Order: sequence, then C-alpha cells, then structure tokens
Amino acid sequence: MSDYVKASPVFFRMVKTAFAAALATLLLLAAFIQAPLQGPADISRVPNPSKSAWFLMWTQELVSYSNAMIYLIIGLGLTFLLLPWLPLSPPAESARWLPREQRSVNGLTLISFFGILVLTIIAMYFRGKNWSFVLGF
Repeated sequence: MSDYVKASPVFFRMVKTAFAAALATLLLLAAFIQAPLQGPADISRVPNPSKSAWFLMWTQELVSYSNAMIYLIIGLGLTFLLLPWLPLSPPAESARWLPREQRSVNGLTLISFFGILVLTIIAMYFRGKNWSFVLGF
C-alpha cells in the first residue's frame, strides 16, 4: 500500500473538469476552423516551400538551422521517454498541479512545450520561398 500516491477527490474533479473544458474547446475550434491541409500530391506542381504536417513543422524548422539539430530532437525524445527513471526530483508525496518538489521536471516540460510552439509558429507563418525568413503580415 505504500506504493500509492495520496490524492484527494478534489484533484480528480479538477482533472475531469480540465479534460472536459479542453475537449469542448477542441471540438468548438474544430467546428469553425478549417484544417490546414493541401490538395492531393502532384509531381508536376511541387510547392515551394514544401512544408511538413503542422505537428512536425518544429522539427523541420530546427533541422533547417543545422543537420546536427536532429540529435537535439532525439535527445529530447529520450529524455521524456526516460523521465520516470531520471533522478531529477524526488517522488511526489501527493498528487498536485506543478508541485514544488518536481520543479525541474515541470520546468523542462514547459520550456520544451513553449520552444516547440515557437518553432512551429515560425515554420508555419514566417517561412517563404526556399525556406527563407519572411514576415507573415
């Protein structure tokens, strides 16, 4: 019984509420915003720049700086894969949002999220012909 993390029902109600709000927001956005998909592939008309899917644009943007950046992507993936076994912080005593004893893990996650978000926005809106940087406005 000592392997379990203590949690209150209030925490799980917050998780269910956050999940329901995120799902409702996503469904509402999906109903009104078109997916940024292109037409079928045509070898005679290759787009310039040829961009990857929106969820992979951050990797395309990062690799456009240097081919060695692929190792950063692989390292980030391995870090998150092995995160439960890395000695970054002590085990949680109770279930909470962003606990203090897990500050390093929370910081790594938030920094990675915002970095990926910024790289995706740059690749989606600020890359023009031949992958040159352009102002999207």
